[in-house]
Order: sequence, then C-alpha cells, then structure tokens
Amino acid sequence: MQMSPESMSNGSMNANNTMMAMMHMSLYWGKDAIILFSGWPNQKLGMYVLALFFVFLLALAIEVLSILPAVKPSTNPMVAALTQAIIYAFRMGLAYLVMLSVMSFNLGIFIAAVAGHAIGFFLIKSRALAVAKRDDIISPTGIIPKV
Repeated sequence: MQMSPESMSNGSMNANNTMMAMMHMSLYWGKDAIILFSGWPNQKLGMYVLALFFVFLLALAIEVLSILPAVKPSTNPMVAALTQAIIYAFRMGLAYLVMLSVMSFNLGIFIAAVAGHAIGFFLIKSRALAVAKRDDIISPTGIIPKV
C-alpha cells in the first residue's frame, strides 16, 4: 500500500521507524527486552528475573505434559481421546508461548527456555528409568525385594 506524502510528513512514518529500531534481530544480552506482552518486563531487573523464571517453568511444563495423561484401559475411548486432545492443545499453546518468548532474541530468555526443556526432559526420563529398573527387580512372584 502506497503512502501519500501527507501521511509521511505528519510523523506516522517516524513512529514506525522508531518501533522498528527497538526490535532486535540478533541475540543480545540484557534486561531491556519485551517478552510476550508490550511493556513486560518493562526494563526492571526484578521483572526480568520473573520473566526468566516464567519461561523456564513454561518449558518445564511442556516436557512434563508430554507424558500425560496415562489413560486407564477401562475409560470410554471418546472421553480418553478428548482428554488427550485437550492436554495436547494446552501443551501446544505453552510451546507457542515459549517460542514467542525466544523470538525476543534475548539470550537470557533463550537459556531459560533451553534449561527448562532440558531439566524437564531429565526429570521425565530419570523417572522412566527408575520405573523400568524397578520393574526389572520385581521377582517372578511379584514381590518387590527391599534393597
């Protein structure tokens, strides 16, 4: 869409150029970021740390929700499918929020997201390995020996 010379002279073009100058197009380090919402964390260190923690928890929740829910065999198939679809939709919504956070190009947010995914994956896999090891220890009689 072509802009008329009048609209360019009234300052509307300058506002767009100023906004474009504030957006980073490469990774940078610092608390001066806009994450998910305009004005958040608002260049305050405490709010930036809260944003890091929030992104970390979102990424961790995505990994935890990746193994849920365990549907019981006696559950109605439609109810089970609906439950899994709702949890999947919620998980994808969280994943998109983490993606949008990382698109702020802030290195701290990127590290918080990767750390959240890594720790969440570690917790889930260590639990799965513990369950598998416990199942290997069970004797043929079904009695779990005390170690």
